[in-house]
Amino acid sequence: MDAKLFSDRPVISGKTLFLGLGACLAGAALFIDGASGRLFNLDQCLTLPFVASALIVAGLGYWVVPTLRQLKVGQIIREDGPQAHLKKAGTPTMGGIFVVPVGVAIALVMGFSANVIAVAALTLAYAAIGWLDDWQILRRKSNKGISPRTKLLLQVGFGALFCLWVLRSQPETITTLALPFGVALPLGLLFFPIAWFTLVAESNATNLTDGLDGLAGGTGAIALLALGAVVAPQSPELMVFCASMSGAYLGFLTHNHNPARVFMGDTGSLALGGALAATAILSHSLLILLILSGVFLAETLSVIAQVGYYKATKDENGVGKRLFKMAPLHHHLELVGWSEITVVARFYLIGAMLAVVCFTLFGI
Repeated sequence: MDAKLFSDRPVISGKTLFLGLGACLAGAALFIDGASGRLFNLDQCLTLPFVASALIVAGLGYWVVPTLRQLKVGQIIREDGPQAHLKKAGTPTMGGIFVVPVGVAIALVMGFSANVIAVAALTLAYAAIGWLDDWQILRRKSNKGISPRTKLLLQVGFGALFCLWVLRSQPETITTLALPFGVALPLGLLFFPIAWFTLVAESNATNLTDGLDGLAGGTGAIALLALGAVVAPQSPELMVFCASMSGAYLGFLTHNHNPARVFMGDTGSLALGGALAATAILSHSLLILLILSGVFLAETLSVIAQVGYYKATKDENGVGKRLFKMAPLHHHLELVGWSEITVVARFYLIGAMLAVVCFTLFGI
């Protein structure tokens, strides 16, 4: 594909893109609530928890972001990354510390139930893993936090505890996979490894996507709201959780849209994937999650393909060839001429299209 087909000059600003996304998501929540008759049922609607979380996180950021700057928790930028990103060095990171707690708190207040407590606990656990990684990066003043092995073991451990709770508390209703047009497929003993893998894979996928201003937050907000809308008829309490978290990530974009004044860090990105995966597991919506996570999946596959191709093409000096100019995919698109805002806008559009596909196949 000719990179010249896409201008390196964005046609809109980051603020305009953020405002457009916010208007679209709020409008979608209102429309879905109105069409389903839940608009005035305040404890079972998308709109109220979505708007409440968005406003609280946006407002809180005006205090937290300057505080993070004063504490000098600035992002360490990879020297081998896109050169245009070097100017972002020093931008406060670890923004997930005021996103995740607000989304979880609103969900617990408006949709309190055992299921919401469980997904909230898993989300907070993954946020804690991310915080530990962010803290080590800042403490060491390098872009290497805790070891990949330690991070993976923590993800696997918390994921196993969540899956065991699910099997113990809801064995008959939870071990099925929702298919299009109302069909359900029993998973039986396959549930545990599939669910376990989903938690780890989804959290790592959203983590990889968090590389451009507003990218992970915006695509995550779209996926969460869409997942909440699809699971609403069977799991209204999980709908409230998804709406709350979606609003929280949208509110974060008030400060994270291009040019970003704060990054979410692993604290926010690992929690994002954990929230999506845990909700999908409890609502037996893993196929729905797979569709909604198309952007995250593409980002992950680009990294896997890059590493695999490099290893497969190593010469006698141990140097291989690269399939992409840089992985994940969003960096490759930048290096072939797409502006950062262009990449983010198109990924938002893809996320919205995937949501429409889910609504078509599974209904709302």
